Amino acid sequence: MDTNAEIKKTKTAMENAVKHTLTEFNTLHTGKASPGMVENLSVEVYGSISKLREIAAITTPDVKTIQIQPWDKESVKAVEKAILAANLGVTPIVSGMIVRCVMPEMSGERRQELSKVANGMAEDGRIKVRVIRRDTIELFKKAKKDGVIGEDDLKRLEKEIQTLTDAAIKEIDESLHLKSSDLIKV
Repeated sequence: MDTNAEIKKTKTAMENAVKHTLTEFNTLHTGKASPGMVENLSVEVYGSISKLREIAAITTPDVKTIQIQPWDKESVKAVEKAILAANLGVTPIVSGMIVRCVMPEMSGERRQELSKVANGMAEDGRIKVRVIRRDTIELFKKAKKDGVIGEDDLKRLEKEIQTLTDAAIKEIDESLHLKSSDLIKV
């Protein structure tokens, strides 16, 4: 068993879990317009499903507006439909080839609600990281039981995995703190 390869695989899996959590955070809007809020929306064009970022240019001309300009005028209605279906709390405004979404002001109650959603997303991320840790440690324990690695190696590897776990969870927690303070800030 190549323990270094397993450690690298575990580190990559944990980094991906953290990235996924941070991507989830980007879907929460704070009253400020962000292309990340809409770029992954699924849009049905020409009989297939595409991500919005693949069929349109997405910009934020100001802090309250997302502007979407499909590359094909036939896609405008599909983009509008996808935004409405996503239930983002915005109503798309179509003017010619451009779809604009103006972010509404958020109430204090809505901000608190979004902060709780962010906490849930962070907890999901932490759970993913812990599952990766558990699976890797079980793999190493099995290798020790099979005589592939020794007791000292197992202890060292467990400590290494725990260090990776702590770093990943710390990154999620720091991002959650930033997101929560951004959400609650009026």
